[in-house]
Amino acid sequence: MSFWDVVWFIIIAFAFTAYLMMLFSIVADLFRDPETSGLAKAVWLIALVFFPVLTALVYVIVRGRGMAERNLAGRAAVQRQQDDYIKQVAGSSATPTDQIAQASALLEKGTISQSEFDTLKAKALAV
Repeated sequence: MSFWDVVWFIIIAFAFTAYLMMLFSIVADLFRDPETSGLAKAVWLIALVFFPVLTALVYVIVRGRGMAERNLAGRAAVQRQQDDYIKQVAGSSATPTDQIAQASALLEKGTISQSEFDTLKAKALAV
């Protein structure tokens, strides 16, 4: 095996990997798009099976902008969910003073007993 055979193999392996990544992203985008009908999705998939390179190029040309917008919208939704979760977790940890005040309010309403209040107070102070 010569040097150029190795170089050629590396180029072909790179092109094949890029091609597979493009196919997977097209298929993922097809299933992610709620506006495309099931029949249209089936036609795109059948075309990808029988004419993969041509169909991939046509798909990227025709639907490339929407593909990018759906990808960005998906990433933004994940970011919002993550931010909401962080805010929820960060907001739920009240200071010991807040926890004791909440327990005191529950004691005054009669929702909890004095022993439950003492337990909550000890737990808040132990944190």
